[in-house]
Amino acid sequence: MLARLHSVTLEGIEGVICEVEVDVARGGLEKSLIVGLPDAAVKESTERVKSAIINSGFKYPKTHSLINLAPADVKKAGPAFDLPIALGMLIGQKILPNPSIKNFIIVGELALDGRVRPVNGVLSMAITAAANGFTRMIVPIDNAKEAAVVQDIEVYGVGSLAQVTGFLSGQLALETTNVNIDDLFNIASNYDVDFADVKGQESVKRALTVAAAGGHNIMMIGPPGAGKTMLSQRLATILPPLSLRESLETTRIYSSVGLLDKDKALMATRPMRMPHHSASGPALIGGGTTPHPGELSLAHFGILFLDEFVEFPRHVLEMIRQPLEDGFVIVSRAKRTVRFPAQFMLVAAMNPCPCGYFGSDARRCKCTPGQIERYLSKISGPLVDRIDIHIDVPPISFSKLRSGSSQLDSATIGAQVINARAIQQRRFSDSNVMTNARMSHKQIEKFCRLDSAGELMLKHAMTEFGLSARAHDKICKVGRTISDLAGEENILPEHVAEAISYRKLDRKL
Repeated sequence: MLARLHSVTLEGIEGVICEVEVDVARGGLEKSLIVGLPDAAVKESTERVKSAIINSGFKYPKTHSLINLAPADVKKAGPAFDLPIALGMLIGQKILPNPSIKNFIIVGELALDGRVRPVNGVLSMAITAAANGFTRMIVPIDNAKEAAVVQDIEVYGVGSLAQVTGFLSGQLALETTNVNIDDLFNIASNYDVDFADVKGQESVKRALTVAAAGGHNIMMIGPPGAGKTMLSQRLATILPPLSLRESLETTRIYSSVGLLDKDKALMATRPMRMPHHSASGPALIGGGTTPHPGELSLAHFGILFLDEFVEFPRHVLEMIRQPLEDGFVIVSRAKRTVRFPAQFMLVAAMNPCPCGYFGSDARRCKCTPGQIERYLSKISGPLVDRIDIHIDVPPISFSKLRSGSSQLDSATIGAQVINARAIQQRRFSDSNVMTNARMSHKQIEKFCRLDSAGELMLKHAMTEFGLSARAHDKICKVGRTISDLAGEENILPEHVAEAISYRKLDRKL
């Protein structure tokens, strides 16, 4: 007897609807064959399914069985097909009556004793199911809240093969899983750190405020122990809260690679990724035989913090140049190309020299000019061009270190950032641009007009420091953000001056 069910597989982070056809023959040797471009995990499912069916108290067919996963030209990966294959086997033997499963999507991994284990990427699967007109979905109970975030589909969480069999045969009632998205955000949207923890460094806090307000990339240069890491870890606390659209897109990425906290159905705080400088290119960009997201995509709508920036291999750093401009990563393989979103703020930190104390009053620098030049040359000019703000982080004096908490806390700074972002939303309401940092050249010409004093100041800076056309655009964008923070309609000369002061590395490289 032939059984037809529906499931979902992932290509990158996108779901693809698959039809699971199970044909249990009346004769032939006992053998189960899976076709339809399955990977190793899918091929192994026949053994898991057999044990799960037997240990759940059902019979396994003693005849030949053929399982087809369509469409046949899409690679099927992961153990999510275990549950629909097992149900197809039961329907094919007429142990389970052929229920009305036309509008069901079924996913789940089976343990040998019949338990249903969670799988990766359930949120993407639920979004795909709803988009393709399916109204009901059976998922592992541990994934139920994640799937229920999609409001257009009824989600049934199951814990065992016997339970889902009883439900589909009408012998057991299951309640749908429902979640309150507002409650999810209220519970999970708090941070454990605050800018008030950072003593001094008012100029750096100002630069970080500008970066957060306009979505600009930032580089911090300073000696060891000056607070670069501490400041970076608190940057997310002043960014605007995640919108539902941003949260869903970020959650999909984390769910697809199994990094979503099982106690959280949604990502409610902006992600911050801190890869070690030994990370490889595929670890940052994404890749693998079956392409998966890298650190750039895991930082989507959040922050990518690269500490010890110059210690990353140069060829690895060069890989992030294009994603910084485009906001996405394309991973190409022989048979397919996968696109991953990667719209993040880059926060880089580095020492000014190999010993770390060049220009510091705390200790004397022991590096020669040649050593400093070679150290700074580890990062290319084109990459520096793509970083909007370069700021020095000086060592903290004893008096400031022993002073009370800073008056500039995350709530105060965050309110300024939110006001500036609101201005940008109104400005770009008729386009896909969300922040000043993403402005096109035409938008720069339209929204970044300067008066004669500002034009003259920018001209002198371009000539004096030999700035590139890209650096020119970065200064205009940062100046626009500074004027938004000040609530000014026009970019004033003092805003241009501050933006120019944030191009320190252009003068050294």
